[in-house]
Amino acid sequence: MAVMMVAACGSTTTTAGTSPSRVYKIGLVTDTGGLNDKSFNHLAAVGLARASTTGNICSTLSCSGNMGVQGDVVESKTGDEYIPNLTNFATKGYDLVIGNGFLMQPAIGTVAKTFPNVHFAIVDGACSDANFADLGLPNCQDLFFKEQESGALVGAIAALLEVANKAPKNTHVIGAVGGVSIPPVNHYIAGYKWAAQMFDPSIKVLVGYSNDFNDTAKCKGVANSQIGQKAEFIFQVAGGCGLGALQAAGQAKVYSFGVDADQKDSDASVIASALKKVDVAVFNAIKAVVAGNFQGGATRFSLANDATGYQLDNNLADGSALPADIKAKVDQLAADIKSGAKTPPDTIS
Repeated sequence: MAVMMVAACGSTTTTAGTSPSRVYKIGLVTDTGGLNDKSFNHLAAVGLARASTTGNICSTLSCSGNMGVQGDVVESKTGDEYIPNLTNFATKGYDLVIGNGFLMQPAIGTVAKTFPNVHFAIVDGACSDANFADLGLPNCQDLFFKEQESGALVGAIAALLEVANKAPKNTHVIGAVGGVSIPPVNHYIAGYKWAAQMFDPSIKVLVGYSNDFNDTAKCKGVANSQIGQKAEFIFQVAGGCGLGALQAAGQAKVYSFGVDADQKDSDASVIASALKKVDVAVFNAIKAVVAGNFQGGATRFSLANDATGYQLDNNLADGSALPADIKAKVDQLAADIKSGAKTPPDTIS
């Protein structure tokens, strides 16, 4: 499926229906989770749509004359579609081709090396060889996140509710449901476990993987297994598959945490979401191309530039919001991480 978004950018207005004099073409290739994952791929498309909306790029740049951003999205159903989808945009001379996902690294590395005059960017990775070694291509921008920061903040919420005897049964057991065991997923879980054990040394953290980012039934099964072991907080880190984990939590009357985007509408059990502002990274990459200052290499997104964090969502089971004293402690942890006073790990202990 392809979605096209075209908009004019700039203050110069001509007759109605006149096309922009300069259209920047941006192509986005999603990972296999698809645009309906309500998290990772969805956010990338949001960033592209924002750049394609009248005035958003030019509001931060000195645009001259009529300018425009055309955004096209192609969903990858399997990993075998990565190279054809990326190549499709590159052969058409797009100004920027964006790959979304760690597993796409070798594919975008292959295509970026073949088209050295086309700009590329990839979320959660680099343009790499078949062994995932960074090729260091000057036409490729690597967009990395410190997911462990966001994971730590929801892990703190779970532990602090346990300590305050405000968890469903105060079992001091929590769970995390990952998709595939890859660095971005494990960063989240590492921070989650670290903060939970910091605030509640007695807590038990169960970690499981569905080995899938799409099938909600697989994540639901992993979550139900953890709930059967008395987990009463479920943190989903599995894209569209993870929506099944949230559903499992809701059906079992325990709490859950969303991932990447604000997922409060996915299930009433979601009391907070660990944020990863993929939309900001995508928008910034597009803005760099339009501004003419694109640079290859790694760009980091974290609490320091407001690209990670957390969002409070649905109320607790008794209808109350997260207690103010607990929120204050979570916010202090965020401040300490931002200042460097505390550093969550990016590997699971």
